[in-house]
Amino acid sequence: MGHIIRIYKDSDYESVMDHYVSGVIENAPVAFKQVLRFPSTQILMTVGFLLILAATGSILLSVCVVLCALGFLWSCCWNFFHSYVNNTLVTDMKDIKKHYIERDGCCFWVAESGEEVVGMVAALPFPHPGGRNYVELKRMSVAKSHRGMGIGKDLCRACIDFARKRGCEGVVLITSTSQVGGWNLYEKMGFIRTHSSSPPNWSSKLAGIKLLHYQYNIQRRCQ
Repeated sequence: MGHIIRIYKDSDYESVMDHYVSGVIENAPVAFKQVLRFPSTQILMTVGFLLILAATGSILLSVCVVLCALGFLWSCCWNFFHSYVNNTLVTDMKDIKKHYIERDGCCFWVAESGEEVVGMVAALPFPHPGGRNYVELKRMSVAKSHRGMGIGKDLCRACIDFARKRGCEGVVLITSTSQVGGWNLYEKMGFIRTHSSSPPNWSSKLAGIKLLHYQYNIQRRCQ
C-alpha cells in the first residue's frame, strides 16, 4: 500500500502522539543492550561478582548484586527516554498546531497510508553559529509496521525540500546512539555526522548514551 506526505492537521493528534511516544520509548531496550556490550560494563559486572563472592562466599548474594546492578542500568536507560518524552509533552508536542503550523519557518508533516497516520517529522529554524540559515529536523518517527517502505526517506525529503524552498543552507538534526535505524537512514540520505556529545542528565551518562549531531548541506549538493 502506498503512502503520502502531508501537512499535519488537528485530527491527527492522537495518532501522532501514539506513534511518537512509542517510537521514543522503544529505544530504551536498545540502549540497555548496547550498554551490556560495553567492555567496561562486562568487566565491572565480573569484578563485582567475584569480589562479593570472595567476601561472602555466597553465589546467591553475588548473583543478586549483579542483578541489582543490571536493574539499575535498565532504569537509567528507561529514565533517559521517559524523561525526554515527558519534557516534550509539556513543550512543543503539547500543541503541535501552535508550535509548528502557525509559526513562521516551522512545519510538521505526517505520513499517511490507507487513511492511517504512520509517520511524522517536524522542522523549525535552527540558530546555526555564524548566523547561517539552517532548519532543524525533529520528531522523526515511523510506525514499526511501516518501516522499510521508504516512508522515512520521504519524510526526510519533505524537510530538506522545505529548507531548500526557504533558501536555507542546510538541515541539522540530533539523534542518539541507540537510534541505529534513524542514523543509518540519515547517513543514506546524505547527512554527515559532525560530532557527538553527552546529554546533561546523569542517567544517560551511566547508560553510555551519546547524542549524534548531523548536518545536510543543501548548497554544496546543488552545485
